[in-house]
Amino acid sequence: MGPNHRAEPPDPGGLDAPAATPDAPDELDVLVDRLADEQATTAAEEARGPSDGEGRPEPPPIADEMDTLQGFLDFLRATIRWKVEGLSDEQASARMLGSATTVTGLVRHLADIERFWFQEVVGAVPAEEVGYSWSEGSGPSRAWEVADGASLADALADYEAATRLSRGRLHGRAAREELRGGSEVVTVRWVLAHMVEETARHAGQLDVLAELLDGRTGE
Repeated sequence: MGPNHRAEPPDPGGLDAPAATPDAPDELDVLVDRLADEQATTAAEEARGPSDGEGRPEPPPIADEMDTLQGFLDFLRATIRWKVEGLSDEQASARMLGSATTVTGLVRHLADIERFWFQEVVGAVPAEEVGYSWSEGSGPSRAWEVADGASLADALADYEAATRLSRGRLHGRAAREELRGGSEVVTVRWVLAHMVEETARHAGQLDVLAELLDGRTGE
């Protein structure tokens, strides 16, 4: 779920192109923002609670709204990795359904969904600066174009990188804060609830795919 339209960026070419405005970020601003994101991400990870028997951080049973929502989302993010652990690249790229859905494709898709909602929407990062791996934000996705034997480990590493940045974007945010998501106005609360739903749905799909691939079953 996301916006379906983005304004075209201005044409940078031509002798009459306007000079950069004073508000345009310089390299120092970008570096400062990046450092702040990294520090916020580290703080968020250190605040995570104890893990269950599978290494997944348990959602806090008594916490405020933001910590509760983030706790469940982190539990589900860890569930994604747990569901596919031990699958070979060949298994993870195999098409077990009538569609192009694969284990690796789902993990890739989740990585760019994280980037869209937490970088582009929550962080207000311009789409061209987000660093999408498999898509152009809400545009066409290459996540499902999985070659035989494509690396599952690479997809998981990309997903982990995306989720680390997502945690940093939430540092200091209030659940009621309003955000512009394309033509919609949503709150941070809405984004977190949506990502809990999105990640849980795909975790269920991975559960079925993994059982079809090697017979494993689990929670």
